Amino acid sequence: MRTPTTIAALAAVALLAAGCGRSGGGDEEPTQGTAPKQAVSADFGDLKDVCGPGSPTKSPAQGVTKSEIDVGVFSDVGFTKNPELVNSAKVFTSWCNELGGIKGRKLVPHIRDAKFMEVRQRMLESCKQDFALVGGAAGLDGMGTKDRLSCLLPDFPAQVSMINNNGSDLQIAQTGGASYNRYEGYWEWLLNDAYPGSKGSVGLIAGDSPVTKGLGGQAQESIKAMGGNLAYNDLYPATGVSDWTPYAQAIKSKGVKGLIFFGDFTSLAKLEQILTGINYKLDWIDANNNSYLPQFIKLAGPSLKAQNNFVDLSGLHPLETASDNAATQKLQALYKRYAPGADVTSVALRSFSAWLLFAKSAATCGDDLTRKCAYEAARKETAWTGGGLQAPVDLTKKDAPLDCFNVEKATPDGWKPADFKPNKGAYRCGAPTHKYVGNFGKPLTLADVGKSMNDFK
Repeated sequence: MRTPTTIAALAAVALLAAGCGRSGGGDEEPTQGTAPKQAVSADFGDLKDVCGPGSPTKSPAQGVTKSEIDVGVFSDVGFTKNPELVNSAKVFTSWCNELGGIKGRKLVPHIRDAKFMEVRQRMLESCKQDFALVGGAAGLDGMGTKDRLSCLLPDFPAQVSMINNNGSDLQIAQTGGASYNRYEGYWEWLLNDAYPGSKGSVGLIAGDSPVTKGLGGQAQESIKAMGGNLAYNDLYPATGVSDWTPYAQAIKSKGVKGLIFFGDFTSLAKLEQILTGINYKLDWIDANNNSYLPQFIKLAGPSLKAQNNFVDLSGLHPLETASDNAATQKLQALYKRYAPGADVTSVALRSFSAWLLFAKSAATCGDDLTRKCAYEAARKETAWTGGGLQAPVDLTKKDAPLDCFNVEKATPDGWKPADFKPNKGAYRCGAPTHKYVGNFGKPLTLADVGKSMNDFK
């Protein structure tokens, strides 16, 4: 039987698998007192008229009436207490509905709080009510994939975790194909460009959960394929570690020079404090992009002067350089307007991009809004950027590698772009690719539940 502590730790490691600028697009800040808000612009970066009025007359699909669209948003907020996906849904739907909705239909978001262990229950509820899933994520998302496919529910997720869900049918994710290493360009940069001396002494440590074990296996294959040597490979208990000293000493004794960490950033900060305390400095640490938060900077503290922490944002424009990017400025302005005080994180950026994709795709369907129409419209995007929030992704290809990456470095003063030699704005594109050859499982298909695209309406 899992105790609450065990579940909490599992949630932390599972959720990894998956961080103020001036207004952009013509938005104004809310006015004080009783004066009304200034008019909000319907543009977002290079996307024009994302939402707006209309006069729909039909109710062509489940969750779609003449006036509303029911949308499901998965989250583990009841367990993690992290409201980033709830906030993203609130900001987008508030903005869109103020503009008139999607061609006149208002968005009605239903937060499907899986509380980590209740994914299937929430999915069955969503199957009965929602038109689509948009902008959400759950640590154990694969527990609901069969039910989602059985009820033919399309998914526009912020991120995905489990292998059987990553790249599953009727899903449009923006984080690269499931058959490819999404960190290939980043790790190649670390091993071959930035720290070539570390290539023979790479270490890997992961929280002991099914999700991170799968990630660890894929990482081992990728590192070996690029000529690296895995000198250290270990798991730590998902229930937590009271003393990281034995792990730090093992890393030192193995002579590890570069460390890939699949776990929660609180644990990583504790490990780095011990490493620094025993006077052992690695060339680099891959802190994973869920560490791309101010909280990690605070927790890691003085160890950031000794250890080089990097994360790959996989093509998301950095928040700290928002002044260089109109779309990021626009997003920050919308958060100030509709969710003042809420943090904008890397997951929130992915979520908002998913909302934008759904809105643009659904709008093309007009009065005859069906699941198939919205899904197929999204699949036609050859260079989706979320209005400029991210590097272009070709969504016409269901299983394809990411072309661009960008690297951030943790400093005592916060996260900053690393010197990774970008060649296309904030990104380095033309990244090398690696397609997995090992048996790590596969995403579920409609055929697995006795369905086909002919059933999708």
